[in-house]
Amino acid sequence: MPSDQPVFLITGASTGIGAATARAAVEAGHRVVLSARSEDKLRALADELGGEEHAIAVRADVQEWNDNERQVQAALDAFGRLDAVLANAGFGGARGWLKGEPDEWRDMLLTNVLGAAYTVRAAIPALKESKGHVLITSSVAGRRALPGSFYSVTKHAATAMGEALRQDLNDTGIRVTLIEPGMVDTPFFDKKPEMHALESEDIARAVMYAVSQPPHVDVNEILIRPTAQPM
Repeated sequence: MPSDQPVFLITGASTGIGAATARAAVEAGHRVVLSARSEDKLRALADELGGEEHAIAVRADVQEWNDNERQVQAALDAFGRLDAVLANAGFGGARGWLKGEPDEWRDMLLTNVLGAAYTVRAAIPALKESKGHVLITSSVAGRRALPGSFYSVTKHAATAMGEALRQDLNDTGIRVTLIEPGMVDTPFFDKKPEMHALESEDIARAVMYAVSQPPHVDVNEILIRPTAQPM
C-alpha cells in the first residue's frame, strides 16, 4: 500500500460504533488497526475490510498498559505509521447507586477512563511523528449528569480528559476531538432503544468529519443526538 496512506487505530472495534468507524475509515482511504477483546469478531471484520493490506486485528484489553503499547506497535510494524486513534472501548450499567455490583463499577472505571487514557498515552509518540489525531468516545452523559449513573461519572471524566489533552498537545500538531453520542442503537444496550435512536454509522460519519478537516482545523467536540431525544 502507498506509504502515505493514513493509519487509524480503533479500540472497541468489534461491534457498534467502533466497527462502523472502521468501515468508514477504510472507505475513506485509511488502513485500520482493529482492537478489542473479541478476537473472532475482529478477524472477521478485518477480512471483510480487505485483509492485511487494509486491516489488521489485535486482541487487546485496554485496561492493560502492555496491551496498549502492543497495539500501537502492531500498527507501526504492519503499516509503518499511525495517524489517528479512536479510544472507543467502553461499557455502561444500570442507573441507581444501589444497583449493579461494586466490581462492575471498578471494571467500568478502568475501561472507560483508565483504558482510554492508556490508549492515548501509548499512541502519542507515534502521533507526534505524524501530527495526527486523538479521538475519544464520550457521551451526552459526559456533558450532563444522569440520575444514579456511574457510567455518566466515567464519561464526565472522559470529557475532561479530552480538554486536558487538547491543552497539553496543542503545540505538537496533534488534534483532539471528543465524540459525544446520544442514544445509539448498538450492542451497548441489552434491549433495543424504544425511541428512534441514532445508528452506529451516524457516529462514524461524525468521526470521519473531524478527521477529514485540514490540519489547521481542530474540531474539539461533536455532540450528536437523535432528533427525538429530549435530554
